Amino acid sequence: MKNLEALIIFARVAEMKSFTRAAESLGIQKGRASLVVSQLEQEVGATLLHRTTRNVQLTEDGRAFYARARDLLSEADELKSMFSHSGMVMRGRLRVDMPAVLAQSVVIPALPRLLEANPELELELSSTDRRVDLVLEGFDCVIRLGPIVDETLIARPLGKLRMINAASPGYLARVGTPQTIDDLITQGHRMVHYMRNFGSKPDGWEYPTNDGYQSLMLPGAIRVNSVPAYHDAALAGLGLIQGGYSALLPHIEQGRLVEVLPDLRPEPLNAAFVVAHRRNLSQRVRAFMHWTAEVLKPYFD
Repeated sequence: MKNLEALIIFARVAEMKSFTRAAESLGIQKGRASLVVSQLEQEVGATLLHRTTRNVQLTEDGRAFYARARDLLSEADELKSMFSHSGMVMRGRLRVDMPAVLAQSVVIPALPRLLEANPELELELSSTDRRVDLVLEGFDCVIRLGPIVDETLIARPLGKLRMINAASPGYLARVGTPQTIDDLITQGHRMVHYMRNFGSKPDGWEYPTNDGYQSLMLPGAIRVNSVPAYHDAALAGLGLIQGGYSALLPHIEQGRLVEVLPDLRPEPLNAAFVVAHRRNLSQRVRAFMHWTAEVLKPYFD
C-alpha cells in the first residue's frame, strides 16, 4: 500500500456503515471514498465490504482486515506523536464501553475536565449492560465487572467495586429497617431481583460469613434486566437492592435511598480494563485508562 489513506477511509466506512457519512466526516467526495476502497480490495485480493442500497457491512474477511487495520492506524498515530512534548495529551478517536452505572454516576460527570484538557480527542462512549465484542465492534478498551470469561482478551485489574445494601425511606417505614440477616425474614422483607436474562434463577441476598459469602433467597415483587431499572425499582419503594457504591451514593446523599446492614455488605465486584490481544496500546488508550482509573479510585476497595 502506498500510504495509509486507504486504511483510514476503509476503517471509517466500516465504522459508520456508510460511504456517504464516512466521506462527509473525512471531508472528501463519496465517489473518492468508494474508489479508494475498491482499489484496496483489488490490492488485497478480497471483498472487504458488502454493499447494499441501505447500508454497508463488513464481510468475514473484512472483519479480520479491519481489526488489523485499526492496530496499524493506532500505531501510526502513536508514531507521529512519539517525539511530542505534550505528555499525556490524547488525540484522535477513542471508542470505549463500560457499565451504564459507572458511566452515568462517575465517568460522564468528570468528562468535561478531560475533554477540555484534550480538545482533539473524539470520544465514543458506549454504556450498556451487555457484553460487547471488542474486535467485531471496534472498541479500543472496555471496563468489565465480574469474571473475564474470554481467555483471548487481556485484562488489567482496576480493583474491587465496593457494593452496598440499600432501600428507600418509604419502604423501610412500611417494613422496618433490618439490623441482622434474621430480620430480613422476620420483618418480611422483599428484594428487587436483577436478572441479565429472564428465565434464569434469580440471585439471592448475598452476605458475608466466617467462611466467605452466602446467599439468602428472598421473595420479590419485580424482576428487571437493567441496572438503571434495578435502581429505579428501589427508589420506587419496591424492595431492597444490592448495588455499586459509586452509583448509589448520590441517591443516599440526597436522602432518596438509605444504606442498610452496612456491616453485612455483599462481596465487591472485580473490575478490569479489557483490551483485545494486541502487542501495543496506543498512547491515547493508555492515557484514557490511567485517567479513568484515577476517577474511579475513590469507589474501589
